[in-house]
Amino acid sequence: MSVRNHWRKEPGARLQGSRALDHSKVQAPCIVRVPNGGFRLFYTAVGPAKPFSACQGYILSAVSEDGLIFRAEPGIRLAPQPALPHMSLRVIAPTITNCADCRWRMYFESRGPADRPTVICSAVSSDMLHWELEEGIRLQNLGGVGGPRYLQLPDGRGRLYCCSSEFGPGGIASGQRISTSVISAITSDGLNFEFEPGDRLRDKQADDDTAGITAAEVIPPSVAGDRWTMFFSAWQDVPPGTKVPLHPSQDANAVTSGTSDDFAAASIASDMSGYRSRIFVAYSTDGLVWERAACAIDGLGYGGAGLDAVHAEDMSLVQIGKNEYRMYYAACDKDGNWRIASAVTKELD
Repeated sequence: MSVRNHWRKEPGARLQGSRALDHSKVQAPCIVRVPNGGFRLFYTAVGPAKPFSACQGYILSAVSEDGLIFRAEPGIRLAPQPALPHMSLRVIAPTITNCADCRWRMYFESRGPADRPTVICSAVSSDMLHWELEEGIRLQNLGGVGGPRYLQLPDGRGRLYCCSSEFGPGGIASGQRISTSVISAITSDGLNFEFEPGDRLRDKQADDDTAGITAAEVIPPSVAGDRWTMFFSAWQDVPPGTKVPLHPSQDANAVTSGTSDDFAAASIASDMSGYRSRIFVAYSTDGLVWERAACAIDGLGYGGAGLDAVHAEDMSLVQIGKNEYRMYYAACDKDGNWRIASAVTKELD
């Protein structure tokens, strides 16, 4: 049986900016079960307490006993490294798995200057709190790769699903992004990956998918012969004539006076004016060839109510019962406020 495509949104936010480290923006959650019970939620954030002035985001964490009420943990789990060109500005979208030596490995999207392609790097930890960056780059290509999601395969290997961009003449430095797609790569040791041929899923396949794909998480079948399930974020251009509100952090006076984070303000302005996002589902018989299905999580749109009115994206799932899952996802409301929301699978009426 594949994962149900019927979801009940849970009231309130699981996490929102509450301190100087995450006050400006939170996004890209990754949920992990803690071995001695409870959950740890990793997420990307930025705020006035960022470690250096040019920093655009880092990975934080919060813990919960029930998966609903989270307490932010002090400090930064992983931060950009100004001395590394491919990781000098931002780390985002963590995905975490167990290592053979009982440690944990985190894969994450790594960003430098805008004219450099995004890459996927990794770090290891014995306690999920202190992370050691591993040397080198796990995945890279000409257009950039990001939004990694790691899946342990039955044969002992691992697969990274990620999103790849393609640019027109001029490349990433001066060209226009013409498409994004979900691709995958295989590893036997967690460090060395080989791209699998072709695309798993391409963007611009429907009217509500016109501006790209950002993440794709796959749930394998629990019984041989059942379908694989993929959840992915797709963006849609803002409908013509839509009135986009101004978020307080975009106020020019606030930025000039230093009461707003410059990068966060620009990022939120782009979030609000360029597109809206939803979470969709796709199915596969082998984990490689996918058929897109329906929308799983959708907000009410610009001006509408709800935490996810404008954006619902970058999901992370955890199983909470037989054929039951909780989905954590980045949500943005009509005023440009970002939070982490959740939804659970529900029975058909």
